[in-house]
This record gives sequence, structure tokens and C-alpha cells, in this order.
Amino acid sequence: MKDDTYTRVNITLPSRTLRRLDRAVERGERSQFIKDAVTAYLDTRARTKLAEGFKRAALDPDIEEMAEWGMDDYARIVSD
Repeated sequence: MKDDTYTRVNITLPSRTLRRLDRAVERGERSQFIKDAVTAYLDTRARTKLAEGFKRAALDPDIEEMAEWGMDDYARIVSD
């Protein structure tokens, strides 16, 4: 999905981090780099939370019964 609007924000970074950032990206590319880094981090974080949810569900003794109920409901919906 393409972002059509951008909003200027002010952030505070340690001086060392900013120096490393400026060495890593070309002049004028800092915002794009930060946008890409934040997007990648948020995507990874979302996948991690999803995986943790699946792990918790796998440990839940009632999950199989709940899944069967859900499949019964689904079967009724698609057969109507």
C-alpha cells in the first residue's frame, strides 16, 4: 500500500545513533530509511505477536473444541 500523505515529526536520537544513520544512508535518504526500518520492525513485531498467540492457543486444552464449534458454524454457513 502506498502512503500518499506524509506528516513531519520530530524525534530525538542519541548522537551516536544519528551519526551511524548518516553514515549508512545517502544524503536526502534519511526519512525513507527510517520509514523502511520502522515498517520492517512493525511487520516483524506483528508476526511475532501472531506466532505467540498461536503458541498460547496450542497450549489451551479447549482450543480443539472451540475450533470444532467454529467449523460446525462454517459448515452451516456454506451449506445454506
